[in-house]
Amino acid sequence: MKLSTKGRYGLRALIDLALYSEEDAVSIQSIAKRQNISDSYLEQLVRKLKHAGLVISVRGAQGGYKLAKPAEEISVGDVLRALEGSLEAVTCGGENRSCQEADLCVTRYVWQRINQSIRETVDAIMLSQLVEESRIMREKGQIQIQKCDN
Repeated sequence: MKLSTKGRYGLRALIDLALYSEEDAVSIQSIAKRQNISDSYLEQLVRKLKHAGLVISVRGAQGGYKLAKPAEEISVGDVLRALEGSLEAVTCGGENRSCQEADLCVTRYVWQRINQSIRETVDAIMLSQLVEESRIMREKGQIQIQKCDN
């Protein structure tokens, strides 16, 4: 499974939002600048995150975006599914009812296990953990969120 820029940039943007929106809403422009993402692309991502109920918009002079719920309640899986759709590495795994060989497929077990492992992993990592890791790296002077997602 390979994530697109939607998933990678969107996760970076949500970590940034969690870091900077504890008191005030954060503008798209400020996130885009810190994360080196174009404003227009980030707006598309934030729209999807808003539709998924992960962020809310705040109107007014000090407007922008905030998390819709605490970072402890948002998993990496929530973010990636909102931006990427399905996270399955293989769309087989017995879920594909159009496959005539599904009941006889020996490799189905492998695909099911891979997909299950991906789901369990991304659902176990919470946004709050990434925020904390980011703070630790910042203190050590090692923060490079935007440079390490290739």
